[in-house]
Formats: sequence, structure tokens, C-alpha cells
Amino acid sequence: MFNLIKENIRIALSSIRTQLLRTILTILIIAIGITALVGILTVVSALKNTLSSNFASMGSNTFNINQYETRVRNRGGDELEKINPIISYPEAKAFKESYKYPFTQTSLSFTATSRAEVKFEAKKTDPEISVVGVDEHFLNNSGLETTLGRNFTGFDIDNNAYVCIVGSDFEKGLLKDVNPIDKIISVRGAKFKVIGVLKEKGSTFGNSQDLRVLIPIQVARSLFTAPNINYTMSVMVAKEELLNEAVDNASITMRRVRKLNPVQENNFGVSRSDDLINRISEITGVLSASAWIIGIITIFGSSIALMNIMLVSVTERTREIGVRKALGAKRSTIAFQFFVETLIIGQLGGLVGIILGILIGYGISSAIDFSFVIPWSAIVAAFITTFIVAVVSGSYPALKASKLDPIEALRYE
Repeated sequence: MFNLIKENIRIALSSIRTQLLRTILTILIIAIGITALVGILTVVSALKNTLSSNFASMGSNTFNINQYETRVRNRGGDELEKINPIISYPEAKAFKESYKYPFTQTSLSFTATSRAEVKFEAKKTDPEISVVGVDEHFLNNSGLETTLGRNFTGFDIDNNAYVCIVGSDFEKGLLKDVNPIDKIISVRGAKFKVIGVLKEKGSTFGNSQDLRVLIPIQVARSLFTAPNINYTMSVMVAKEELLNEAVDNASITMRRVRKLNPVQENNFGVSRSDDLINRISEITGVLSASAWIIGIITIFGSSIALMNIMLVSVTERTREIGVRKALGAKRSTIAFQFFVETLIIGQLGGLVGIILGILIGYGISSAIDFSFVIPWSAIVAAFITTFIVAVVSGSYPALKASKLDPIEALRYE
């Protein structure tokens, strides 16, 4: 049995070599469908991995309260835009003082500017640095870590110390080749001592998370006095089982701060990290389903092309089939020979498609700063799909070849 299988594989490979151009074109047709499937799934996997990592860094037991915009429709069907008011500092401070739910810690922060110029000695950065005013709980609530130095302390915040924590990119640029700790940098003319360096976070949609300077919130408020500054409250819950109750209690507290009556809707947003991750999973699930639909449509065309090629091959080799049958070959042997040939072509097409799909997915992921991951599920799915395509496309031509009458086949011209 093993020798028979080996011989059929040898004959199949010999037939493939004799029709090399046609085989290559068939492999490319199959590869196009698999490339579309694997390429899209690779990008979707990279997108999901990047966004999930960014939002998961908040911690599964963390939620934020901030401003947000919603859109509602009136009876006429026209779209109206409802803009929630910003969260002012008095409101943020009142919330932090009023919210006393057990096992929680609340952090206040705001983005002072995203276009700051930072100086160190004779060097300076391009005006692309974000400056964020924070308190001592910001790092823990945001899932951030320091690789050098330390976090802010309550003493730093309460006494408005001119200290700062910088992003990891400062070690590669402004503070390159020096120990950043205790170095003095200048932001808007104010001198800050570096007390810590953040662990690298990478970029999200081209926005670097490592080009930022964290300073005490009151110092930031005194340096950056732009109107309508919007604050964010971040709450971490120590016990996961209390998260839902903590969110409900925070909503009630914020409604009291804003003096909303019972019939008024919330004019602020509550975003939980686990909700964001679930939404990401839903979106990427839709993208994955779309990839499968596109891939299946393309692969369906590939299977038709493969079946047509094999039917032509059966017709061209009618006399060969007649000779083999006259020498005693069984119907199953003839069918298996053509089936193996189809299977080899299908798997070669799948292999080429997987390689091209991963390369294209890697290229797109790198271009848009996504965290590339090898899509093992897509690779397995591609192999299974090409196997099914080969089985479906090869069965009828193999069956047709096995049913040829040897006498008629020998007479075929």
C-alpha cells in the first residue's frame, strides 16, 4: 500500500512538471484567495493585539469618568449633536472628595498640551511632547511602570514639587547617553528634576505614548492656563467583584456633583477597560468574518479553476489512463492518482498564499504601527481550506478518470 501511494505521488509530480506553466498559474489562482484570507486576518490579529494591549494596560478593574459626545435623532430623522460639558477642575476635585467607595483609589489628570518643547542643556526637542498633569495615583491607575527612578509621592503632589517623570523616548533622544535621573529639563521655562522614566509603551495610530512628560497636577495648572481644560478621573477597584457596584456608585456621585435631577440623562461618560476590550473583540470579530467572506469568494473561484484544470488533464491523458487500465490498474488507483495530483497543487497554492499573506500582513502592520503577531489560527484555517478545496475540486475529475472505459480510452486521439 505504501509503495502504491509513493508511486502515485511520483506520477503526480511528474505530471505537474510536464505541465509546469499551467500548474504555476493554478497555484497562483489558489494563492490569491489564501493570500486575501491570511493577509486580512493577520492585520486584524495585529489590530486586536495592539488595541487590547493598550486598553488592558488600564487594568481590568479600572474605569474612567470623562467628557464624551453622543448623537441622538429627533422625530424628523435629522441628526442632532449633543455635546457634554467639559469636566472642570472644581467638579473633578469635588468628585474625588465625595467618592469614598471601599477598596478604590481615584486619580485626577489632564493633558496640559500636546505641543510642548522640552530643553536639556543646549539641546531641545521638536514641539511634539505631551505634558500631562497628574497626581500620585495616576501611574498605578493607568497601568504604567517606571524602569528607572520612582513614582510621584503624596508629598510631591501636595507641595507642588517641580519634579517630573518622562517617557522612554527621552532616553533615546534628549537624554541620550546620560543617566536621566536627577537631570534638570525645562518645560515652558520652568525647571523640572527628572525622578523617573516610564516603561516603553509604543504608538497607537501613529501617536507615541513615549513622548510625554508627567508633572504634578497643580504645577501643570499654574503653567498651562488655557480655558476649558478638560479633566479625567480614573478609579481603580482593588477587588474585582466590587467593580460593578463601584461604577454605579461613581455615576451617582458624579450626578450629584453636576446637580442632575432624576429624569436627566448623564452628561458625562463612564468607560471601563473591560468594556473597551469587549467592544474591540466585537469589531475585530466583524472584520474577521468579512475576511472569511472575501477569502471564501476568492477561494470558490480558485476551486472552479482547479477543477477545470484537472478535467482538462483527464482529457489530455485519456490514452494514458486506457493503457494503465489495460495493464490491470484498478479504478481506485486511477482515482487516487488524480486526487493526489489535485491535493499537491492545492497545498502548494495554500503554502504560497500563506507566505504572501503573512508578508503582506506584516508590511501593513509595520506601516501603521500595529503589534504584529503570527496568525496561527489563520495558517491552520488556510491549510484546512486548501485541503477542502482540493478534495472538492479533485473528486469529480478523479471519479471521471476512474470510470473511463479502457477500450474507448485507448482509441482516443
